[in-house]
Amino acid sequence: MPAHHSGRARISLPTATPSDRSQRLARAVAAMLPGATTARVSQRDPGKAWPSPHLRAYDAHGHQLPVTRAKALTAARWIIRAHPTVNWTGEAHDLDLTTGTLRLAAEAYATAGGR
Repeated sequence: MPAHHSGRARISLPTATPSDRSQRLARAVAAMLPGATTARVSQRDPGKAWPSPHLRAYDAHGHQLPVTRAKALTAARWIIRAHPTVNWTGEAHDLDLTTGTLRLAAEAYATAGGR
């Protein structure tokens, strides 16, 4: 009897480094949110009293872009699940969609000169 029952050969996939994974995630989120360069993610939706994944998208000039609820929830969940070591209960985090870098939103705000 074969070691695997599906009849398919087992293929080992190349392992991706964390930076490769975050860049792939950033590309996927950028494809979902055309025109966005930054995705701000938190576990606190301002309109809810309970924790809920929340995302806002911003363009290169810092203007907020409209995002449907379904896209916002999906992208926020992807980002949160891709970074399990981050403390999502506190501050919001910004994902730079061009580099795949995740950092605290307050740090990103200060670096951009308050924009």
